[in-house]
Formats: sequence, structure tokens, C-alpha cells
Amino acid sequence: MSFENFHLDPSIMEGVRELGYVTPTPIQLEAIPTVMQGRDLIGLAQTGTGKTAAFVLPLLHRLMHSPRGRVGALVISPTRELAEQTAEAATELGRHTGLRAVSIYGGVSMDLQNRKLRGGAEIIVACPGRLLDHLWKGTITLSNLQVLVIDEADRMFDMGFLPDIHNILKCIMNPRQTLLFSATMPPDIRKLVREVLHNPVTVQIGQTLPAETVSHALYPVSQHLKTSLLKELLRKTDTESVLVFTRTKHRAQRLAEQLKTTGCRTTSLHGDLSQNQRQIAIEGFRNGYYKILVATDIAARGIDIEDISHVINYDMPESTDNYIHRIGRTGRVNKNGTAFSLVTSEDNDQIRALEKLLNTPIKRITLDDFDYTRVPSPKAHPAQQPQRRTSGMTGRRRLQRTQRKPQRIGAE
Repeated sequence: MSFENFHLDPSIMEGVRELGYVTPTPIQLEAIPTVMQGRDLIGLAQTGTGKTAAFVLPLLHRLMHSPRGRVGALVISPTRELAEQTAEAATELGRHTGLRAVSIYGGVSMDLQNRKLRGGAEIIVACPGRLLDHLWKGTITLSNLQVLVIDEADRMFDMGFLPDIHNILKCIMNPRQTLLFSATMPPDIRKLVREVLHNPVTVQIGQTLPAETVSHALYPVSQHLKTSLLKELLRKTDTESVLVFTRTKHRAQRLAEQLKTTGCRTTSLHGDLSQNQRQIAIEGFRNGYYKILVATDIAARGIDIEDISHVINYDMPESTDNYIHRIGRTGRVNKNGTAFSLVTSEDNDQIRALEKLLNTPIKRITLDDFDYTRVPSPKAHPAQQPQRRTSGMTGRRRLQRTQRKPQRIGAE
């Protein structure tokens, strides 16, 4: 099976060939024909499976014979980085179509976005908050909308964006095709599906598990020794590019500074950075200038870089879903990847939940020549100090509480 079998418009196929696409991934193989038939669709798949092209290609095909300069397709994304990458994918795949994609998100000038919109766009890729700003100001109109895509729907729920989604839906009065993509399907997302999709086709590729191309290992260590152990791991491990996850913005920034002192080309990505700083960090990591990116979970779904060889959890994530999304940044498109997690005794609940999900024990590794007996310094650096835990609450209960009460993280 090749992309030729989809009978996409010849101008779209030019972009497909130039990007080197030959064989569709399973999600593309299942979703593209359904979307081209005009059916509503629920797409469930592991991260890194080619989901974006699964909706961008049929979307471009549908808009080829639609009025130009009017918004015919809207993609709602949870993060600025994902919005940028989706718009870039639409631009590259549609470079010979004359269709124009514009990304819309907070943290940058409304005036600059208005100038882009006045140039005419058929595809808008937007974060919910800034999209509502444009809708309320009348700088974006959806009166000609044909296709709505809700991307990373479970992430929308995690970030508290579902009320914004409902407000956006109130601005869409005409019938449209709706596509919803998600890695998991919590109850709130199932409710959204019932409300906004009409007789949808469900395409599910595999279980919600890390890709089989990723190997996993745990490195037990005291909290105050994590940075030292991470430096030793990086020194001894043959890596291409490494994505390190922390739980807090401050820790990401400080850890990146500490790794720079060892000579590693390192940068950070977190919510306190401006959009321009985020883009510089991502592009530098993508083109290989930076070999290590230290990030919060803002990068767990917002980075699509194929050559990340290692993902390292400096801090374990709160849930198995977050672990899956973090680890999904490596082992992409059938490449092999490695996931290391630095764990303390306080992570035992998360480890048990993860091993239950994977249905196998995860290998524990200790380094023979690393001194695990060192006591913490009286002035231990904040990046190495133990995290504050909620007293009397297990990891599983913390996870349930977090899922019941999502909080909106920043104004995207």
C-alpha cells in the first residue's frame, strides 16, 4: 500500500513525494480513506505514529475545490508548539496547492496575527484561548468552515481547555465534518464525543502503551544525587539527542544551567519562556545545535522530532498517561529509543502502576562506580532538593485527584 492508493489531488502528491513519504503508517492507512469520505472520526493511536498527516492530507484534498481566502478547516491544538508544527506540516504537504495555513496562539502580538489573517488563510491551527480572542473580535470568522479537528483531546482536558472548546463550538453554526484525535479516552472526552460528533467511525491503532521500539530502565537514587547521577549517565551513554523531563519550570531552568557547566550543549523549555525563546530552543534542538533539552511536560506532546535517542525522566510523571506521552518523543516512526527514569522510594506507586500497564517488570540499574552513599550538602541546590509531597496521599490517589480537577496551565 502506498500514498498513491489514496487518490489524493496531484498537487498534494507532489508535496508527499518531496517529503519522502512512501508507505502510510497504520493510523494513516485507516483514517485517510474514512476522512476523505466525509465521515466524522475518532482517531486513537500511540504518539509518534503519523497522526498529523492522517488528517492534514484529506483536509488539503477537500479544500482544493473550495473558495480561497476563507477559513475552511480549523485545527484546535493544546500547545503553541503543536500548533506551529501542525501548521508547518500543512504548509509543507500543501506547498503546491496554493492553500495557506496560519497558526494562532497566545504570547505573541495580536496585530501580527491579524496581518497574517488579512492575507487570507484556508486553514487555521489555533490554541483555544487566543482563537476565542479572534472570534470575539471578529478577526476570524468560521461561517465557511467545513472541517473541525480537535487534536490531542485528552491533553485539552488535562490543561482545562474543555470550557473553551465548548465556547468555540458555539461559534460554529454550519454543519461540518469533525475529527477528534486523542491518545486516551477519559470520561470527559467520551462526553465531548457524544456532543459534537455525528455517527463517528473509530480508528484505534494498538493499545495506549509506549511504542514497542522503546526500551525502559529505572535508576534508583536518592533525590539529592539525581543531578550527579544524570551527569554520569550522560557521560557514559552513547546518545544522539536527549530530552530530559522535570516537573517544575524552575527545576528545568536550573538543571539545564548545571548541565551546561559540564560542556553539554543544553537548553531548556518551560512555560516561563517567551514564544520566541521557546522557538529558539526547539529549533536549536531540532537542528542538532543543542544535544540536550531539559523541559517540563509542555514538551510531552508539543515536540515532533524524529531523532531523539533518549528520554530521561529526572522526575517521574504524575500518571502513566503522562509517562506514555513523554516517552512517545523517542522511538518514533519505527526507530529505536531509550527511556531512563531516575526514581526514589517516593515513586514506588507510580512504578507499580507503570509496570502493571506494561505487564512486565522494568529493569533496575545501578552504576558500579557511582557513589550512592554521599549525604546531602547542607546547602543542597534547589534542583536536587526533594519534592514536596501531599501528606498521606498515595501516587495513585494523587493521580485520581489531578484527573478529577484539571487546571488550565497558562494562557495558550
